[in-house]
Order: sequence, then C-alpha cells, then structure tokens
Amino acid sequence: MDALATVTYAGTKKNLVESGMVADTPSINGMNVKVVLEFPRDTDPFLKSTVKAAEAAIHYHVSKDVEVEIITEFKSKPRPEVGKLLPQVKNIIAVSSGKGGVGKSTVSANLAIALARLGYKVGLLDTDIFGPSMPKMFNVEDARPYAVNVDGRDLICPVEQYGVKLLSIGFFVSPTTATLWRGGMATNALKQLIADADWGELDYFILDTPPGTSDIHLTLLQTLAITGAIIVSTPQQVALADARKGIDMYQNDKVNVPILGLVENMAWFTPAELPENKYYIFGKEGCKQLAEEMHVPLLAQIPLVQSICESGDAGAPAATKVDTMTGQAFINLAQAVVTVVNRRNKELPQTKIVGTK
Repeated sequence: MDALATVTYAGTKKNLVESGMVADTPSINGMNVKVVLEFPRDTDPFLKSTVKAAEAAIHYHVSKDVEVEIITEFKSKPRPEVGKLLPQVKNIIAVSSGKGGVGKSTVSANLAIALARLGYKVGLLDTDIFGPSMPKMFNVEDARPYAVNVDGRDLICPVEQYGVKLLSIGFFVSPTTATLWRGGMATNALKQLIADADWGELDYFILDTPPGTSDIHLTLLQTLAITGAIIVSTPQQVALADARKGIDMYQNDKVNVPILGLVENMAWFTPAELPENKYYIFGKEGCKQLAEEMHVPLLAQIPLVQSICESGDAGAPAATKVDTMTGQAFINLAQAVVTVVNRRNKELPQTKIVGTK
C-alpha cells in the first residue's frame, strides 16, 4: 500500500490510495502480489499508464523479483460491444456528400426537424469532428451536455432542440479554435458520442457526415449498421462527380449500405420578390439525371432561397416554419425518406457492420 501511495492518478491528481482506487487489500502469496484497481470507466484514458506505474512502483519499493498481477475493475459498466450499440434505435440514416459546400448539414438539420414535426423520435449526430456546425444551426452554441447514470453507466445526455436529440463535438471544443487532432483522436471522440450517450428510443438517427470519404466514414461503418445513405449534391457537374464517389463508397462490396436516394440542393435560384421564377445557376436537373443513371430515387429538389441560409445562420432552420414554401419542401423530403426507408426495410436485409480487417 505504501508503494501504491507513490503513484499519482492523473484523473484526480492524487495517489491511488487517496483516490480510493485500491478496491481491496492487496493479496500477498510469497513473492506473488495481486492488486485490484478500480477506475471510473473502461474507456479511462489513464488506465494503461496507471497500471504500468503501479507495477513499477511495487518492483521499485518492494522487490524487483515480485510477480505482480493487477486486476482492473470499473465503477461504470463497460461500453457494449460493437453490434449491440443503440438497441432502441430503429433506423440509422447517413447524410453524405462527396463534396463540401453543397448544403449537406442544412439538409441534415432540416430533415431531422421535419421528421420530428411528423411525430417521429429523432436523434441527430454531427459527425464532422473538424467542422461541426449543428450547435449554431440549432441555436444551442452555449449548451453544455451533462452526464446521466443509466443502468450503471455514465452517459452523455444529448441536447434537445426543436424535438431533436442532438450531439456534436462542437459542444466540447472552442468554436473559435481549430481542432488539431490526428485521425485516432477524432474517431475515438466520435465513438464516445455514439456509444457513451443516452440516445434512448429513436425512430430515426440522422448522421451528418463530413464531406468526402475518410476515417470518420469508415469508423461509422465499423461501429453502426447503417440503414441507408442519402447523398446530397448540387446540379453542378463538379459536385456530381464527387457525389458518384460518395455513392460508390456505400455500394462497395465490403460496405453494402443501400442508397436511399439523392437530394438535389440549390436546384434553382428563386428570388424572394419573384417566387414563381426559377434560375438554374448551377445547371439544370443534374442530380435528377444522376439518380436515373444510378437507379436510385430523387428524394427532393431544394431551391436556393435566401431564407434557407438566413434561417440556418440564425439557429432556426427552415423546417421549423412548416407554413412556408421552404419549410414544406423539407416536410416533403421527410415524408419521402419515411417511404423509402419503409420500402428498404421490407425488401432488403439488415445492413451488416463493416469488419475491421
């Protein structure tokens, strides 16, 4: 015990004995010593370093010949294994785009709100670790999620706004500071937002993914059985070329996530003073043509309207106002998504989680 008292646990800045982490009196049998250390949770970032330090302290203060066995226990129950996460979530929808700047986050936010307006239980996870936008779009930038204990596990409680349960890394980092993380740190943070959060019962769990095909997408595919993907693009040929790559990622033989359909965003420009006019400034019906080429549904054509941008920046997305033209457009999108998801679940088997090899 004197040797263990020389080891500082970084989580409390106190030694193991003062921190109450020595769960039982160390067992001594000749030159064999067994120590039980209790950590707050199995994902404790200081676990391995603390165990090594405890073993080294016993060798240094007692004898280098001692055989040390350290058993770890946890106050919080361990995280469920992959394949058993989110048991109360019925449908997991990834909203993706091959290219940035096509309005994918706008579509994700409005789709989630529209589904909630239709009476469904909805969760939205902002998986863009390096460019989170949902806290601002939902007007909850100052929110700070708290922990709740559920069945012996300490879980993050999502922020609720507009009938949607919401989590984003943006709640935990400074909005004015760049997130300079390596891929491993980003994917570990993402796993925590999925597995260590109290999402509860959901009809639809919307994943707002970052642009392109990256570590984040692979982590999602290796962590969750995604019901289907929605691809967002503008009619522009450059955007459509990247959209094809996004479609190919989900249709890869090792992935096999169904494409639920395409959303053509910024399909045309309609000025507020001339609501009947349509100006095809990014090209006409490019996404519709791609949908026909790929044999997938075109779920919606969303016009480029100034109010959509303004409402997102103001933290009150267009779908919160169902009596407007843009609000109704997203309600129609939500209804189309419900239809294609029901058809997918009836006709296709459940998606399998992608293996790590």
